[in-house]
Amino acid sequence: MRGCLSTVPGKLTRERPGARRQAVQGRSAGKQARLLLRLRPCVGETNLPIEERPVPQSTVPGERPSPTQPFPTRPAPFDRQGVTENDVIDFTPELRKQALAVLEKYNYGPLFTPPSLQKPTIEMPGIAGGASWSGAACDPETGICYISSVTFPYAATMSKSSVPGIDYVGEMTPVETMQGVPLWKPPYGRITAIDLNTGNHRWMAPVGDLAQSNPVLRQLGLHHLGRPARGHLLLTKTLLIIGQEGNTQREGIGKSPAATLPNFEIHDPKLCAYDKATGRNVGEVALPRNATGAPMTYLLNGKQVIVVATGGSNLPAELIALWLT
Repeated sequence: MRGCLSTVPGKLTRERPGARRQAVQGRSAGKQARLLLRLRPCVGETNLPIEERPVPQSTVPGERPSPTQPFPTRPAPFDRQGVTENDVIDFTPELRKQALAVLEKYNYGPLFTPPSLQKPTIEMPGIAGGASWSGAACDPETGICYISSVTFPYAATMSKSSVPGIDYVGEMTPVETMQGVPLWKPPYGRITAIDLNTGNHRWMAPVGDLAQSNPVLRQLGLHHLGRPARGHLLLTKTLLIIGQEGNTQREGIGKSPAATLPNFEIHDPKLCAYDKATGRNVGEVALPRNATGAPMTYLLNGKQVIVVATGGSNLPAELIALWLT
């Protein structure tokens, strides 16, 4: 199996003196947190080097993964990739000790660590982490791309299959926490600004704050930790506006355990505005429910309007319109 991209790529055309360059950027949703294969038009070659590197091999009988995987040399990953003990929280010595004890229940390693039969294997960022279908926002004037991502790994547990011709099946479950405290250092939700001209990160800022809803983190006096939920983006001339989703629970329906419906929970609903040049939070507006899609903006009778989709599933699905004054 090879690494793949799973969000819709976008095209960014940049005008330069004497030349016109096009860059195609793709975001990997969930597993890889790798960004931005910038392709030369018609040729399909990347502007920034990609290296084939050896990756861990499977110990599952019959599994033969690719011995190497492609790694973009730039830009750097926009979220966590793989797991080491250095990633584990150090808010207090006791919490770190607990987190390391939980970590030992799992098989873990760098990106592309394959599942094991001995222990559940952590996939970081995982099927729920990294970027997602909320996508990214790109500025055609500056060539800077803004990506929302979360750190929310899952673990794969392998077991014998009852289906003829299939030896093993995997079950994905969230990685264990300590009273809701993740094993990993924050931020748990973030926005990253990446310069497509150079491949450098311009800035990174947490989005949301898990400490607001977690008594352990709140008691420690921690703030600005980010919250693992999708951020939907609107980019303007000077601002980056983000509406973050609430928590999502899944409830099974019918007889199939794979059939689930999302149950949305309202959590700190608001629109946040960031200075797109620096990442500084410059303002917030409360919403009745969390955003569930990218905001849009338009002029009406000389007034600027921002509209954001909210709710869905078990919550009323509504468009909320805000006037800018």
